[in-house]
Amino acid sequence: MRKITIFTAAAAALLAAAATAHAGSLGRPCTAAPATRWLPLEELQAKIEAQGYKVQKAKLKNACGELYTIDKSGTRVELFVDPTSGQIIGQL
Repeated sequence: MRKITIFTAAAAALLAAAATAHAGSLGRPCTAAPATRWLPLEELQAKIEAQGYKVQKAKLKNACGELYTIDKSGTRVELFVDPTSGQIIGQL
């Protein structure tokens, strides 16, 4: 019974962390600037790769750059990037 309680608590903590990351990056735009001021997707990708990420896929959605990456430790990370500056706004 104790193992189930510990597992349930750990699962709840993971879901809460994922929900926090999700709420902070999805559902709202990363910028209010018009698309004419956005950097090309290739330039956003280059800025993220310069920070040590390996970009596997990139797209622009809801005024955010969504980049599916692998970080320096080999972990998959989805980054949400301001398309005007390349600044990371959130991650999952």
